[in-house]
Amino acid sequence: MSRFLTELNTQLKPYSDSVWVLDSVLIYESNLVGLIVVPKCFETDLASIPRIPIAYMAFGGRAHREAVLHDYLYRIDSEPQVTFMQANKVFLEAMKIRGKSFFVRWSMYMGVVVGGYFSFHKKKVNDQI
Repeated sequence: MSRFLTELNTQLKPYSDSVWVLDSVLIYESNLVGLIVVPKCFETDLASIPRIPIAYMAFGGRAHREAVLHDYLYRIDSEPQVTFMQANKVFLEAMKIRGKSFFVRWSMYMGVVVGGYFSFHKKKVNDQI
């Protein structure tokens, strides 16, 4: 059964308005790819929702834990190594188990499928953003 085994614990990176740093590991058990352990000190921008007013009002701040998993799986050296579509499907799976509405999860999923390819495997886990 897919589930988060730990809570998301972050703090805003000093001198940044959009980069968050994990204060402790985030652990997720996925039916699709197995155990995912996002390390302490991992940097994320959470969900990269365009700052278009309607889009941001509808989807901004809706899936922080899920977005951290997704950001991590997009890194070239994440464990486990996954494909572009596997990373996106884990994002969808995690939103579903967290109770996000059908509209929110499928809209955000389609957003990463359409717009995420250019970010996939461009950074390493320990890279600063």
